[in-house]
Amino acid sequence: MPTLTRLLISTLTASAVTVAAGAAEIAMVQIEDSPIEQPSPYGWLFGDPQPSLLDIVNTFDEIAGDPSIDGVVIRLKDASLGATQIEELAQAIARVRDSGKTVHLFAENYGGQELLLGSHVDETIIQSGGGTFYGGLLVEEMFLADTLDWIGIKADLVQIGDYKGANEQYTRTSPSPAWQESLDVLLDGIWANTLSYFMNGYDISEGEIDGALSKIWFASAEDAQKAGFIDSIVDLAALESHLADHYGAEIEWNMDYEPKAESTIDLSNPFAIFSLLSKEPDHTATGPTIAVLHIEGVIVDGDSSAGGMFGGQSTGSRTIRNAIEDIIDQDQIKGVVVRVNSPGGSAIASEVIWQGLQRLGETKPVWVSVGNMAASGGYYVAVGGDKIYVNPTSIVGSIGVVGGKISLGGLYDRLKIKIVTRTRGPMAGMFASDTPWTEPQIEMIRGKMIETYDLFTSRVTAGRDDIDLSKTAEGRLFTGNLAIDLDMADQIGGLDDALEDMAAQLDMPRYDVMHFPGPKSFEKFMEEAFGGFVETPNTGVVSLVAAARELVGPERWPAVQNGLDQLMLLRDEPVILTMPRTFIFR
Repeated sequence: MPTLTRLLISTLTASAVTVAAGAAEIAMVQIEDSPIEQPSPYGWLFGDPQPSLLDIVNTFDEIAGDPSIDGVVIRLKDASLGATQIEELAQAIARVRDSGKTVHLFAENYGGQELLLGSHVDETIIQSGGGTFYGGLLVEEMFLADTLDWIGIKADLVQIGDYKGANEQYTRTSPSPAWQESLDVLLDGIWANTLSYFMNGYDISEGEIDGALSKIWFASAEDAQKAGFIDSIVDLAALESHLADHYGAEIEWNMDYEPKAESTIDLSNPFAIFSLLSKEPDHTATGPTIAVLHIEGVIVDGDSSAGGMFGGQSTGSRTIRNAIEDIIDQDQIKGVVVRVNSPGGSAIASEVIWQGLQRLGETKPVWVSVGNMAASGGYYVAVGGDKIYVNPTSIVGSIGVVGGKISLGGLYDRLKIKIVTRTRGPMAGMFASDTPWTEPQIEMIRGKMIETYDLFTSRVTAGRDDIDLSKTAEGRLFTGNLAIDLDMADQIGGLDDALEDMAAQLDMPRYDVMHFPGPKSFEKFMEEAFGGFVETPNTGVVSLVAAARELVGPERWPAVQNGLDQLMLLRDEPVILTMPRTFIFR
């Protein structure tokens, strides 16, 4: 199991338990894999597999407040950090540095995420023999119109909002001028933020930055050091002696900042095991508390799922409404921060969640923290809060509507499948799988989509009094810092900032944090772990998805996965709130 803070016992064996007089005490913070956004619903049983982003931020804040700590080494070990996660970590690192401590970053190689995080520390250290690999931003879009035509599928998709772009992946072979403009604005914002971090963090002028970046796209550690991005080249085994030279003192490692994610089951007591497994998990606040309500992944009707048909996490409106009622019923919960990481999804589910947040806001303050994105239905939900926090590179907006259906008639013909359709009722044929819509049917759908768009924009203007829809709507996308300038959000800050500011407003010097939706029972775990397997004996789809994941690669797969999950929403409703999927690499 990966852990947050770990002493490098295998390498740094000379460390003592007690800090020697005159020694420099250094905290080691190790980050592996991708920090989770919310606790596992079964974490109360088995512990969480890795710390959350908030866990890491809180660890840095604890270090900042510990006068015995002189410095911190952040070791990235096969970490996978998004731009907005780095921005939230950067704010916590700044607080550590403001407390007078030195922050060092150690990594075997420096790619985009390591360089971005490195721009926020005092010293960047690379493993001797390592290198840098960074060329800038690369964006790839897949346009599938010819592919769908080749296999006999026709996508009847309509969008409201010239800049929306969500239908273009399936209906075009290249971007429309409006979508190209929208994406250019978004990428210009992301790139401007990236350059700002690099220039400020590495003390490189605007005139020098392009030349410096051209030197590190594939560079040795020595060349990256000459370019100004690497401070020190150190073998891991010599890290302690390197730090001893830096501090002019013996180094003592501190490993007290490891959050415990241990199972609550006492494996030595079988009776305790059976007793615990038979209980429902208790998720009741026992003192002043702020709740974090997570909207993660595609927004769907019904229940949330940890993995859809293509493996992507989804947030169900029924699950969120149940969580909202649970929060309302608990008097010790004084306020709520809604954490949004969603590209949107079902229009109906987004409206149901928005109404739930309105109901919640009648009893407690409701603020919003945007992680990677609050786009389309994700932004629909976000405007249900009283205040919106964003990271500089959060993706915000996509106020628009897309809808339609996928016609499989050509595919049936290729496969020699004969379809006989029988209908009763004037509208029954609207969703026949083998025929595309007629022009009158498309106009009927367009009318319903305009109604949805009008409702969407009314929710936005109700939540954002000063917003100018002529500059922000019709599907446009913006980075978080630009969203603030356009009155789409209120303040730059991460989840921890939103929690701390709400606590201050509520006069809560001490408070607990509880995450919702809450934990699930062991019975539910068994049902999800084995019930789904039993009910889905055909492993062909699973194998196909696994093959597709390997084909496109781990960085591209989340975009493909979410796009497919959202496309599947058209099976159940013709109008959805979603943003187009693109691959953005650093």
